[in-house]
Formats: sequence, structure tokens, C-alpha cells
Amino acid sequence: MIKIWITLIFSFILCVYPAYGAEVGMPQLNPEFWPAQIFWLVLIFSGLYIIIWKVFLPKVTNSIENRKSKIVNDLDMAEKLKENAEKKLKEYNQIIENSKKEATKLIESAKIKLDKDIEINKKKINEEIEKELFSAEKEIINLKKISVSNINKIAQEISSELLKKIIGSEVNMSSVSAAVEDISKKNIIKYL
Repeated sequence: MIKIWITLIFSFILCVYPAYGAEVGMPQLNPEFWPAQIFWLVLIFSGLYIIIWKVFLPKVTNSIENRKSKIVNDLDMAEKLKENAEKKLKEYNQIIENSKKEATKLIESAKIKLDKDIEINKKKINEEIEKELFSAEKEIINLKKISVSNINKIAQEISSELLKKIIGSEVNMSSVSAAVEDISKKNIIKYL
């Protein structure tokens, strides 16, 4: 409001009084008009100084202070964000390191478990193989015994048929079987 009144007063003064010394020539050089010029000079520059000092300078100062505080706040925020980012990076690196350690532990435990499982399965398979070998050996021994008796029967039959063809008469089966048994007992030790 004060600005408006000051502006109106200056406008009124300028309109009412005509320019001093305009008829004579250059009034700036005429010492008679110097006090009026000094008055107006002081009045105008004082008014400009007051206007600048009270109106524009506070706005500029306020703007500079706002910018300064905003810059300081932004720098503080940037520093906080930087610290937060560094903290998060450390946490992330720690998580990665822990994950690597945990993965290594899991791999080691899985390897140990797998080795144990392989060893257990290997033992089971070896036991089964031993059982199969033992049963196969039993079968072979049984087959040898059965085959010896079968060989004896076959040998008795073939011997009796050969003797029958050679002699031309029936042979006593008990004597042929005794002879075959005697020969097979002597030679069976080689094959068992």
C-alpha cells in the first residue's frame, strides 16, 4: 500500500511542476537549479534505495536462503542416501557371502550323504553279489553231484551195452555198476 502512495505522490509532483530551466538551456549546468536537482536526486535515489532495500532485496535474500537451504537439504539427503546405499551394498555383499557359504555347506553335506549312500548301496550290491555267488557255487556243487550220479548211470548203461555187443550176451548190471563206481570214485576227486 505504501508503494502505491509513494508512486502517486511522485506522479503528482512531476505533473504539477514543469521542468525547471527548460527555457534557458541545459538546466543541469545552471547552479540556480542545483538544489532542486539535488533534492530530486536524493529523493529518487532514496526512494529507489528504500524500494530495493525493503521490497526486492528481501525477496532476493529469501530466494538465496531458500536455495541455500534446499541445496544443504539436498546434500544432506544425498549423503543419507549414499550412506544408505553403502549400507545396503554391505548387506547385499554379506547376504551373497552367507549364501555362498551356505551353498558350500549344502554341497559338502550332499556330497557326504551321497558318498554314504553310494557306500551303503555298494555294500548292499556286494552282499547281493556274494549271496548270488554263494548260491551259484551251491548250484554248481549240486550240479556236479547230480552230474556225477548221472554220468555214473550213463557210464553204466554205455558200458553194459558195449559189453553186451562185445561179448554177445547179457552182462551183470551190478558188476558193471560196481566197476563204474570204483573208477568214478578214483577220478572224481580231480573234478570236485
